[in-house]
Amino acid sequence: MSRRIENWKRELKVGAVVRRSPGVTQWAREIWKPVAVIPGAPDAFWKEMIRDGDTVDYHAGTVDMELFRADVEAYLISLNMKVPSVWVIMDRDESRQSPSGWFVSTITASAYEAQDALDSGESIVEAVPIPESMAAWIKEFIDMHYVEEPFKKRRRDKQRIDGIEDGKGDARIRQESDVYRAPSNIKKPRVH
Repeated sequence: MSRRIENWKRELKVGAVVRRSPGVTQWAREIWKPVAVIPGAPDAFWKEMIRDGDTVDYHAGTVDMELFRADVEAYLISLNMKVPSVWVIMDRDESRQSPSGWFVSTITASAYEAQDALDSGESIVEAVPIPESMAAWIKEFIDMHYVEEPFKKRRRDKQRIDGIEDGKGDARIRQESDVYRAPSNIKKPRVH
C-alpha cells in the first residue's frame, strides 16, 4: 500500500473559543461569536477563560477536526485567504445546557463545508485565524494528497452546423408543412 492511501484521513482535537459581548440593540442583548481555536485542547463545556467587564471568553467545546484527502482543494482555499482561517460551526443546543443556547458542532478547514453550513441558515459560522502550528499540520496533509489537474481546453463537437432545416420537425413523422404553423381548422365551441 502506498503512503497516499494509508493516510487518507487525519484527526486533531480542537477547542473553540467563543466570546460573549453585550449586544447593541434591544433585540440582541448578547452577542456570541467564535474568535479562536485551540489545537490539541482537552474536553471542555463552556469553561470561562477570560473576563473583561461584560465581555467573557469561553472554551465552548472541543471537537475532532477531520481532514480528508478528497477535500484538499477546500483546505487550500482556507489557507490562502487573506487571513488563513478555519471555520467554527455552532448549532442550536436543544438540551438547553449551554449558556448561549448554542454548541460547537464542527471545526473545519474546508471552506466548502463552511459554505454549506452558511447556506442552511441554521448555524453560526465564523472564520477564525489558524494558529501557525495548525496551519503547518494542514499544509503537510495538503502536500501529501493534492494533485493539481492540468487545464484541458474543451473542444467543439465535430457536428456540421450548416445543415438545412426544413422546419418539419422529426423526420420520422410524416408532415406536409411547417410544424410551427398556426392551426387553421380549430373548431370554436358554440355559445347557446
